[in-house]
Amino acid sequence: MILIKLGGSVITDKSVYKKFNKERVSRLCREIKASGKDVMIVHGAGSFGHMIAKEFELQKGHVRKDQIAAVAKVSRDVRELNTLVVSELIDAGIPAVAIPTGSCFVMDDNELLMNDAEIIQRYVKLGISPIMSGDVLVDRKKGFGICSGDAIMKCLADIFSPERVIFVSDIDGLYDRDPKVSKDTKLIKEVNESVLKKIPSETTVADVTGGVRSKMRLMIDMCSDGRDCILVNGTVDGRLRSLLDGKNVICTRAVR
Repeated sequence: MILIKLGGSVITDKSVYKKFNKERVSRLCREIKASGKDVMIVHGAGSFGHMIAKEFELQKGHVRKDQIAAVAKVSRDVRELNTLVVSELIDAGIPAVAIPTGSCFVMDDNELLMNDAEIIQRYVKLGISPIMSGDVLVDRKKGFGICSGDAIMKCLADIFSPERVIFVSDIDGLYDRDPKVSKDTKLIKEVNESVLKKIPSETTVADVTGGVRSKMRLMIDMCSDGRDCILVNGTVDGRLRSLLDGKNVICTRAVR
């Protein structure tokens, strides 16, 4: 089984509130289907979650009254996005079911904990792909918190031990500087702990869930002797399909 994260920057326009990239998501779903691989998919919240979460500082937990309405709006919007992604997967021929993140996970002082894995495990056993996403969740100490799709990926990898983990983003991989603001950048093909330490945190793309640097930190943690962990550009037609087919593509691989 292959665990895939469709980043919010790929499936939405993160600069426009609730703008879904239907054409791109449809194409990525077709590429996944054409590969013939068994997959489990997590997706980011993109502009359906990050804008309101950032405006009301939901990542800090419950610190002011006006955040309550914002939590409800983010929860509603993320479920709308989840439904859109699931619809594209089904249309591509992949049996997919939306799983509300809060039905399986809880947070404890920002740490994501698996509360009940039974629902996910039973769907997987049936041959149905459970689809989860980044979301705002109940936090035992802070009231609520932002759960990133990347954190969900780490939990699922620990439980299901996938043969490969793929993070689909809107950049070719990890760079020594932010490629969105600088043209003179170098793609890092392999990253480990020592390489990551040399990259200034301010040069990586950031958002309320931590951005590329925190993604790479998790990817390194998710590596094992028998498991690839890869960051690949989903905006390039056919690249995800080629990677799933075992071909060499432009990407960054995390290694221990």
